[in-house]
Amino acid sequence: MAAHACAVKIAIDCRRITDFGVGTYIRNLLHALARSGCEHEFFLVHRPGDEEHFRSFPAGLQYFGHSTKDSSPADHIALPQLIRRMGVQLTHIPLPRIPLFLPRPYVVTIHDLSTVFYDHASGLTHQAHLFQLRRGLRRAARIIAVSGSTRNALARFLPEAADRVRIIHNAPDQIFVNQCATPGMKTPLPEAVLRERRRILDRYQIQYPFLLYAGRINPRKNIPRLIEAFAVARSGLQNLPGLADLRLIVIGDDIGSHPEVRRAVARANVENYVRFLGYVPFETLHVFHEAARAFVFPSLYEGFGLPPLEAMACGTPVVAARASSLPEITGEAARLVDPENVFEIARGITDVLTDETLRRDLIARGYRQAALFSWTRTAREVLDVYREVGPERRSYGVAGYKSRSSSAAR
Repeated sequence: MAAHACAVKIAIDCRRITDFGVGTYIRNLLHALARSGCEHEFFLVHRPGDEEHFRSFPAGLQYFGHSTKDSSPADHIALPQLIRRMGVQLTHIPLPRIPLFLPRPYVVTIHDLSTVFYDHASGLTHQAHLFQLRRGLRRAARIIAVSGSTRNALARFLPEAADRVRIIHNAPDQIFVNQCATPGMKTPLPEAVLRERRRILDRYQIQYPFLLYAGRINPRKNIPRLIEAFAVARSGLQNLPGLADLRLIVIGDDIGSHPEVRRAVARANVENYVRFLGYVPFETLHVFHEAARAFVFPSLYEGFGLPPLEAMACGTPVVAARASSLPEITGEAARLVDPENVFEIARGITDVLTDETLRRDLIARGYRQAALFSWTRTAREVLDVYREVGPERRSYGVAGYKSRSSSAAR
């Protein structure tokens, strides 16, 4: 990207580009920024060894390897030193790990505040984390919240930052957008696509109908209740044609570090009907989305909730929790359920699998809902934030950089 009279040198921390959620944000935002034709110069901080993930980006971007992890105490000094050597005018930190001595101005993206409001941690380490987060957000020129729900959580955590928060939604990864879809229905796929999908499913020995969950496996994701609800729903569906061999497939973390999930499978007596596949490539995950009878996401807390939106983009009906940001993001395109009520989750699953009118309606609504979110628009709104805090727009305040407007975030 060529220099320009109004160009700003912007550093973006890309060390999490391979992660499950934040990585999707970084990767898609960078592609959209690169396509935007904006005048800015971008300096990308990455982990050594991650160079292959940047090969698809256009020429003109500048890359800086940085081996210190963002979770390391040393990064409070190491990243600020690198930023100063770069000579940039603005830094974008895409997650709430903000070095204490990071030069201003900087922008922070907050995806959720689960460590503040959900994890119920305590002790000196947790207090240090909260201190670091508060200090980092107080000094930020702007804070990007990925949903209204996240903005509201930020207002509770740090009320004085409200006028610097901007809501900028995420969007589905482009690989999940069904290019064959029409606005109304899940369109039959070309024969070549069907053969490739069958090949991938055969590789995983999947010849049965299945429900899908994709995402991390931690307490707030509510996987034990999902397993219980699946067992309840399956017991009522096993005599129906086409659903007698219904399975649940869980894609995400290594199950070995989550014994409570294994115990839930044993208690529900569904060992032969629940499969944990760990992480799979994005191309493979896309195939699982398209082949699933339904996508079930009973999470107790989400800052945005990208997986249900990606399922909708693939033409798969969604059962999601009526909690945190999920109603905001899924709109009227998902069957919403109480995530703490196993039987309500089970009823949602049963309805989506057996009511063909409901299925067709959810698929059509899902396509329309997913289409409301675009990385092109996300990048445009992020660029607006960069312009708000560019060198010619800055003014210092007691707690950081002041906005020229005193109004709250959109």
